[in-house]
Amino acid sequence: MALTPDAPPVSVGVLREHGAGERRVALVPEVVGRLTREGLAVLVERGAGEAAFFPDAAYEAAGATLGDRTAVLAADVLACVHAPDAGLAPSLHRGQVVVGLLALGGHVEQAHALGSAGVVALDLALLPRTLSRAQSMDALTSQASVAGYRAAIVAAEAFGRFFPMMITAAGTAKPARVLVLGTGVAGLQAIGTARRLGAQVTGYDIRPSSADEVRSLGATFLQLTSTPEGAGEGGYARELTEDERAAQQAELAGHVAGFDVVITTAQVPGRRPPVLVTADTVAAMRPGSVVVDLGASDLGGNVEGSVPDERVVTPGGATVVGAGNLAAELPTAASSAYARNVAAVLRAVVRDGRLDADSDDEVVKAIRVPAPAPTAPPP
Repeated sequence: MALTPDAPPVSVGVLREHGAGERRVALVPEVVGRLTREGLAVLVERGAGEAAFFPDAAYEAAGATLGDRTAVLAADVLACVHAPDAGLAPSLHRGQVVVGLLALGGHVEQAHALGSAGVVALDLALLPRTLSRAQSMDALTSQASVAGYRAAIVAAEAFGRFFPMMITAAGTAKPARVLVLGTGVAGLQAIGTARRLGAQVTGYDIRPSSADEVRSLGATFLQLTSTPEGAGEGGYARELTEDERAAQQAELAGHVAGFDVVITTAQVPGRRPPVLVTADTVAAMRPGSVVVDLGASDLGGNVEGSVPDERVVTPGGATVVGAGNLAAELPTAASSAYARNVAAVLRAVVRDGRLDADSDDEVVKAIRVPAPAPTAPPP
């Protein structure tokens, strides 16, 4: 990433996130220091890292320039966690690059606003996991790992009994029975954490290869007779047909009620997540049971009745936690991992000191969001 002689440095702006409950920041001082040593100019909005416990002084010490939002928006590249609000589009300029977990497929207004402004959008949610050189850029994996860990902690806190077996003079408490639905990165991290907390853990996934991964963590794998072959492209689970999903839900319902805690982890960036646990299934759970829904979002969730960022206690006494943004609850760890992902992407789009987001690099092509088709003017 060395600078071309006499060329001005490529500037990277770091915005303060304004989403509800969002405490992460796209770049942390440690990574900023590396980028400035590599020849980039980093502009940081004042207060951008405060919620993640990274003070402005730490950014200045790392070589960043602090500024207000207007100054940062003039940077060649904007690094963010979520897509900028559509209202910021008039402040952006043609050819500017925005990189982050944009999920523009589910946010049409933002997608059109960025496209109309001529902005190049690089969505880390589109990164193909099958490319080995892309592993350092894999923000979905880094943030899912944080969320999975946090999910088990949240479940343990919401559960009214112990997770581990406890033998005391007052009697013996049985270990909590935990079911994790979806055993990707978040699910496996939730399984491992719940196991370390002493719970009896079972995992379930539609991908056959998941069984060995679950058992390697000391958990039990739930085998359903209705489970279809669910492996999809890029290491992800494929989308089930309506008939397959109905059969899956019906068989799962007979098992879910026997668990104290259920953690669901099926997220689909920018799209509605699959429903794994129906309202009738939740109603059949015992009083005091806990369901943590990592898929909860404004597009829906894995659990019927879950509300994003809220806890709902059902009439039957089960607690349903809408937890679609759990990584933001561990902002220091999540931001540190995310910043390294963003830095790896920057190294792919800045070559010889020049910004090139239109290159034929296989990774850049995969994450570059196509410009949305223009909408017809109103009649």
